[in-house]
Amino acid sequence: MRAIVISATGGPEALTYTDDHPDPEVNPGDVLVDVAASGVNFIDVYHRMGRYPLSLPFVPGEEGAGTVAAVGEDVRGVAVGDTVAWSSVPGSYASRTAVPASKLLAVPEGVTAEVAAAVTLQGLTAHYLTHSTYEVKAGDDVLVHAAAGGMGLLLTQIAKLRGARVIGTVSTEEKEILARQAGADEVFRYQGFADAVRDLTGSGVHVVYDGVGAATFDESVASLRPRGMMALYGQASGPVPPVDPQILARNGSLFLTRPTLGSYIATRDELVWRASDLYGWVASGQLRVHISERYPLAEAARAHENLEARRTTGKVLLIP
Repeated sequence: MRAIVISATGGPEALTYTDDHPDPEVNPGDVLVDVAASGVNFIDVYHRMGRYPLSLPFVPGEEGAGTVAAVGEDVRGVAVGDTVAWSSVPGSYASRTAVPASKLLAVPEGVTAEVAAAVTLQGLTAHYLTHSTYEVKAGDDVLVHAAAGGMGLLLTQIAKLRGARVIGTVSTEEKEILARQAGADEVFRYQGFADAVRDLTGSGVHVVYDGVGAATFDESVASLRPRGMMALYGQASGPVPPVDPQILARNGSLFLTRPTLGSYIATRDELVWRASDLYGWVASGQLRVHISERYPLAEAARAHENLEARRTTGKVLLIP
């Protein structure tokens, strides 16, 4: 099968394409899927760099969608030909992958395989951030960093569905237009955004959703109102240096959390709840999924280069 293989961690050049990789084994409880599209996410970059170490060699990618090709023993409720999606399953940068049935999601009518591949991992993340990490309520002020990125566009739309006022940060005028089209009420550049946020809100925002990390952390904390929450869900600009907890006291008894998706889809029921909401919003037109670029699987290195250089908006897909 076609696949990207990482034999040694490093830069984008570590992503090696092959059209002769062995098909995955289908163990009891697994489903073999012909991959229609694979989502490209920053966690793939962290795996490639070795920041989150995996045993070498490995096929990267944790998200995708496609058509069921074979069903392993002990699997019920899944049939050959079904359209399915998944997240947090390694080995998705390939033309075929084996997915545990416990992590497989049925893609409903009205949602294409490409859209499912584009929305599942980031959409599940946006759902838990807005429904569980901090439950956004009508009238809340919410700050979303990288508001024109794949995560930012989804966070903005879901926070608006819950009645919040959304403030976004972006780096360019083009990205500001995208953020506003997604529903952002105000959009600022990164330079001095904390002052702009406090001027707008008076007391600061209820929650900051920050996937940027080191470059935005200090001003994100300064943007919060007393007892506000800093949800640091990623580190696209690099890891945040060690933090003195007293900064939370000085800024008004703040909350700081570093959530991860795995903790919020720990049970099958929780995974299905979040995915059902997500796909329902997409099918009804309440949630728009912006796919900015599609690359052939062999060009995975270029996809990573553009993602890391912040040249992308919305979601990036690999097509096997």
